[in-house]
Amino acid sequence: MTAATSTVNATGVGPKLRRWRERRRVSQLDLAISADVSARHISFVETGRSRPSEEMILRLAEQLDVPMRDRNALLLAAGYAPAYPETSLDAPAMAPLREILDQLLFGYEPYPALVFDAGYDIVAANNGIASLLDGVAEHLLQPPINTMRLALHPEGLAGRIINFEQVRRHLLDRFARHLDTWQWDHLRALYDEVRRYPLPASAAEPGAAEPAGPDSAFALPLRIRQGAGELSLISAVATFNTPLDVTVSELAIETFLPADPQTAKALREG
Repeated sequence: MTAATSTVNATGVGPKLRRWRERRRVSQLDLAISADVSARHISFVETGRSRPSEEMILRLAEQLDVPMRDRNALLLAAGYAPAYPETSLDAPAMAPLREILDQLLFGYEPYPALVFDAGYDIVAANNGIASLLDGVAEHLLQPPINTMRLALHPEGLAGRIINFEQVRRHLLDRFARHLDTWQWDHLRALYDEVRRYPLPASAAEPGAAEPAGPDSAFALPLRIRQGAGELSLISAVATFNTPLDVTVSELAIETFLPADPQTAKALREG
């Protein structure tokens, strides 16, 4: 085997597919069964002995739940053109999507709602978000505003979150699961950054880290100080089904709903 061949085999589509299979903890046999091909063919593809077709790459990527951006990278590694476009949200072609997002965000007011991308950067938000940002340091509000930094930084919301240790644990767990899918260096760097933030002094307050009991809310609430009172919010995250564009595939919509009548009243009254 020549040095040139070794380089191709090390950087081509086969090793990349193998790494995705190993990340998903799927055997060659299981992948072959789910993709309706032979295990021998999977082996040949991964070792570079067989060049997969464009259709085969996309079929294997689908079974391995490879993100759309990385599916394009697999195709490029095999010498094919990307299958999915990546259109900026500011592009004229995205006007219908922007209108849908605006209608959705406006429809949730006065409750907070926002749209963020795969890097947790906010790309759109409604007026309800302003009710959460009192006292946040100016440098954390410079675009692009990152939701993880906003929530976990000592100069962000961390000092006002009453159950901060619970919320922090939930956010870091969610981020870690996110990293299993989005294997990006800058995301790993962000995770390491926010994980090292010091805890605010309020996290040591009695009862701040107590686990939710059986009579508590049906989901972990975000309990945040607001003036002399408290807001208790339940969040839900939604994504687009069957996206056909890389940008759309990486968008998520997070809404914050009142967990109790007092919070609903406070938000309605501004």
